Amino acid sequence: MYAVDPQPPGLYALPGQGGGGHDRMAPAAQPPQAPVPHTHLPARGAPPLGSAAGHWLERHGGLRNLVRQELVARQLAEQLAGRTGLRVLDVGCGQGTQARRLARAGHTVTALDPDPVNLGVAQAALAAESEEVRARVQLHTGDGHHCGRWFGPRSFDVVLCHDVLRNLSDPDPMLASLARVLAPGGVLSLLVRNADALAMRPGLAGDWRTALNSFDSVRYTDRVGLSARADRLADLSLTLTEISVPLRAWYGVRVFTDNTPDHAAPVDGRQLAQLIDAEERAGRQDPYRQVAALLHVFGGK
Repeated sequence: MYAVDPQPPGLYALPGQGGGGHDRMAPAAQPPQAPVPHTHLPARGAPPLGSAAGHWLERHGGLRNLVRQELVARQLAEQLAGRTGLRVLDVGCGQGTQARRLARAGHTVTALDPDPVNLGVAQAALAAESEEVRARVQLHTGDGHHCGRWFGPRSFDVVLCHDVLRNLSDPDPMLASLARVLAPGGVLSLLVRNADALAMRPGLAGDWRTALNSFDSVRYTDRVGLSARADRLADLSLTLTEISVPLRAWYGVRVFTDNTPDHAAPVDGRQLAQLIDAEERAGRQDPYRQVAALLHVFGGK
């Protein structure tokens, strides 16, 4: 059994943000730690009310998150179609939804998250899977900024980095680190907030001041009240080219449901299937995908 360091040096995490970076660096003189294997966490009570982790976990079962996770899974399946037994690195794995889905599909997943609360949830969910699936997933404490030092070049066929870049003032170093561990022919999957449509959420909510400010900014305040950063597709495409993982495909995520209340319960089965199908179609078709809340961007090496 390995203990999880609640404040590991060299990490950038904001607690509970789906696993991700944070532009709070450890002192430069302090070397980065290798990811800590996380084979077990004891059962935990609910996160403290009002904490970022608590808010995030409370929203986990809502319609917005369900739509996001289902669309991302379908889009990943499309981009990885016909490929089996892949080595996957999931940076900022959060509760481990995509890690478990990929393991069920026969891939081997190394999942990183800097937040022990997230890892506790991921571990509990993984424990409910079959022995075969559990054997394909390794959970570690860590983030992706130094993964180029932890893992050798060309170590992974697929790298996921979902809802992480929003917490970094400068995402380029992390992206370069992820590119180094991606094997030739590999796929990089990024899920980011869409800066080109940043005014949509406040505008549809009638918050006109915030909507006006959003046209000329990539900064926004998320639903937990934390300041975060969005990405423009053109800028991200340029960065991917510069790190030799050029853009190969992109989708929109949550065109119709982004303003749904966090605690909204999923609708009945037939309506939910229609909703997901409508979101999936909008996410691949212009002009709808251009105004999606999130962009799912794929680069190929």
